[in-house]
Amino acid sequence: MHNEAKLNQQFTMNLHQFRFVQEAARHNLNLTEAAKALHTSQPGVSKAIIELEEELGIDIFARHGKRLKRITEPGQHVLKSIELIMREIGNLKRIGEQFSAQDSGTLSIATTHTQARYVLPEPVAKLRAAWPKVNLSLHQGTPDQVARMLIDETAEVGIATESLSNYEELVTLPCYEWQHMLVLPANHALATKERLTLEDIAAEPLVTYHPTFTGRTRIDTAFAHRKLEPRIALEAIDSDVITTYVKLGMGIGIVAEMAVRGMPAQAVDGELVIRPLGHLFGQNVTRVAFKRGAYLRNFVYEFAELLSERLSRDLVARAMSGHVADYEL
Repeated sequence: MHNEAKLNQQFTMNLHQFRFVQEAARHNLNLTEAAKALHTSQPGVSKAIIELEEELGIDIFARHGKRLKRITEPGQHVLKSIELIMREIGNLKRIGEQFSAQDSGTLSIATTHTQARYVLPEPVAKLRAAWPKVNLSLHQGTPDQVARMLIDETAEVGIATESLSNYEELVTLPCYEWQHMLVLPANHALATKERLTLEDIAAEPLVTYHPTFTGRTRIDTAFAHRKLEPRIALEAIDSDVITTYVKLGMGIGIVAEMAVRGMPAQAVDGELVIRPLGHLFGQNVTRVAFKRGAYLRNFVYEFAELLSERLSRDLVARAMSGHVADYEL
């Protein structure tokens, strides 16, 4: 008993200290920014970190004066342990919510603009109908930002085409395939050409996605393999913006298939038409992602099933438990 009391006396560390260390690392060791994120004072963050270091008997951060310069080697190990602890705290909260109020809670979804605008409205509406007490929070960003929001537990579910499978901290599963489409005026020469080539497209000014969005990597790779340099007139993250500038005559557009559903393949002069480009740029796969080790509530599983008929609760559960490798479409 004496030894146990002594041990308890020695270790008085708390979750606030863990959060402060975690936020300092997330904000590139900038304590002012970490304090803003935590809605507290910079001296308070600094003091809590120092107290934790004293309690552990190590330096988590190397310093130059009062500034944090880098994370030490033991600090890296401490951060990994803190990540595990905070993840389990989050899981405990979700378990509590699951069983104390099984039909309510908040589902935070991180995704790109294209997914939010053209893909998610239907599954989100269906989830709201099935779970009327569940609040939904939608966070938009680049695919890398989507991954970071999952890792930082700002969001529970992530949906994007690029990058998600590159993160070991995430479990990802493919949802659906799609191809790029060419958008151009009906009276353009390429609107009626029998079979489009990369050379045809490279010869025209292009309006398309920013390099980190919506399968742009496949577009760049296809041109690079043929040693072609496309003439990019405008880059955007919004498919509606791309089609708007195509209408203005800035160039021909390359957009995601789901953004132009309903647009005709043939039209009268002055309107836009679409041409499939899957034979040039291949098929893209949009993936759903969850943080590895996270506890998923019932409505999260149902949302995954609403995203794709390929995603069953059993498949997602087995992927989260590590018993199945990520399947491919």
